Amino acid sequence: MLQHFSFKPMFENKQLPGWTFSFFYQHSRYSGEYFPDGSITWTGGSTPPTEETVKKMIHELMLFHVYD
Repeated sequence: MLQHFSFKPMFENKQLPGWTFSFFYQHSRYSGEYFPDGSITWTGGSTPPTEETVKKMIHELMLFHVYD
């Protein structure tokens, strides 16, 4: 489970899509960029150990918070 998930628009002009996000997973902090096509780029220098599972959780959270 992701803890302390937060996101914000990448650009001040909120019309341009793209978001940065961060969260804690298994006692480690991760951060990245989420793009409108659903692609994710990790920016914190590390990738979660179960990357595909984490990506699914991020997609669900972004759909709920951004596209709802």
